[in-house]
Amino acid sequence: MTQQNRYDLLVVGGGINGAGIARDAAGRGLSVLLCEQDDLASHTSSASTKLIHGGLRYLEYREFGLVRKALQERETLLRSAPHIMWPLRFVMPHMPSLRPAWLIRIGLFLYDHLAKRELLPGSRGIDMRRHAAGTPLIDTIRRGFVYSDGWVDDARLVVLNALDAQERGAQILTRTQLVSAQRKNGEWLAILRRPDGSTFDVRARAVANAAGPWVGEVLHGALGRGAQHSVRLVKGSHIVTKRLFDHDHAYIFQNPDKRIIFAIPYEHDFTLIGTTDVEYRNDPAKVSIDGDETRYLCDSINRYFKRKISPADVHWTYSGVRPLLEEEGAKNASAVTRDYRLEMDDEGAPLLSVFGGKITTFRKLAEEAGDMLCRALGSDAPSWTEGEALPGGDIAHARFAPFAEAFARRFAWLPAPLALRYARAYGTRAERLIGHATSLEDLGAQIAPGIYEAELRYLRDTEWATCAEDVLWRRSKLGLHVAPGTLDAVTAALESWFAASRARTAVPH
Repeated sequence: MTQQNRYDLLVVGGGINGAGIARDAAGRGLSVLLCEQDDLASHTSSASTKLIHGGLRYLEYREFGLVRKALQERETLLRSAPHIMWPLRFVMPHMPSLRPAWLIRIGLFLYDHLAKRELLPGSRGIDMRRHAAGTPLIDTIRRGFVYSDGWVDDARLVVLNALDAQERGAQILTRTQLVSAQRKNGEWLAILRRPDGSTFDVRARAVANAAGPWVGEVLHGALGRGAQHSVRLVKGSHIVTKRLFDHDHAYIFQNPDKRIIFAIPYEHDFTLIGTTDVEYRNDPAKVSIDGDETRYLCDSINRYFKRKISPADVHWTYSGVRPLLEEEGAKNASAVTRDYRLEMDDEGAPLLSVFGGKITTFRKLAEEAGDMLCRALGSDAPSWTEGEALPGGDIAHARFAPFAEAFARRFAWLPAPLALRYARAYGTRAERLIGHATSLEDLGAQIAPGIYEAELRYLRDTEWATCAEDVLWRRSKLGLHVAPGTLDAVTAALESWFAASRARTAVPH
């Protein structure tokens, strides 16, 4: 076995927690290998409601510690990548039959004051008859509340963490599965399977199991270990419709079953609606929305909006399986904690397993994991991620608007929508994508509307994209903007380009 196949840390799982742990550990000087059986963020981490938030409703379950931790992280994250994360104002219409106004005011007061705020304004009451957010709502809604949280492009957040990890020395292997691992001579001997089915061995001083919904399967199967904790699999589904309102606020709606539903401006032309909480016992890789969930989300919206929607109005759906920390006393899925536990098995070479968590607290989770792993490996390397920007996020004063305006002026030959999309998706790294181009023709052939060869090369060579789904649904949401009936053609064109490109760059054995 070559020295190149020896690492300090093997991270299993390329979701937000795995990518965050790989980044944290690599930045502390550990040699890191991350393996992901599919694409980065191909499951739970690209199927969130895409919010950086404290979790207002968790206050009802007295999860004050979790909410405080998430609120503290909220502004840290917003500063780290202002191109893919930004503040968002939420409107909560008041329904007297559900939660009384005094209870909402107390909750919002706590939400405003549990952690320091600098970027986000506080909450306030509003008259729905005079506020733009009241226009689409039924006339009986006369008052409401406004508060702040944040928005995130979840899949890109994962990619940027993996990219930062790689640039700090980590090796990132997508579509590479952990077959088995066993302790031997004070370290882990692991067998990994490549996309072509062949296997290879690696050795690591420690393993971090961040396999999300598969954390238990990896523990009991590939690693042959037990655990004190377990996860409860809960399906969360979302629907996307054509835009239901014209303003830039999001809504948080209360339901009679005490669930809450978000309606969020999405991709300029759409509204994102979710989420559900449904117990799930099948393969997490095959999760999808069902008819009951679709009707539930439509009914939730129709309770508030003048314009009614039906399943026929649904443009797109997505579902994910959340691996929530199992605990006693949580009778329904909505009441299960969104907090996490890190479990260290140190009966030999260290094994750290991640149970639970939410996207807002991923950096803190990774920092705590890094602390535990460094102690176990005899390293005193300090934490470092709190004040560090993610790739493309080194934007002056974390102010995206001036950056985007300057970017558009510098590359005035780009159509305005394309310039904004590049700035949003790639931040300061957009210049690397453009390279020396001075015209659209220099970006290469237009594979699909607004998608040029230069971007595909960047996504393939820098961001691990290998197929059309990676490009259209994870590195971007361009799939939403393709006209009905042409998506298959676009997919075929992209996959043909990828195949030809791989053939051109393949190195003969």
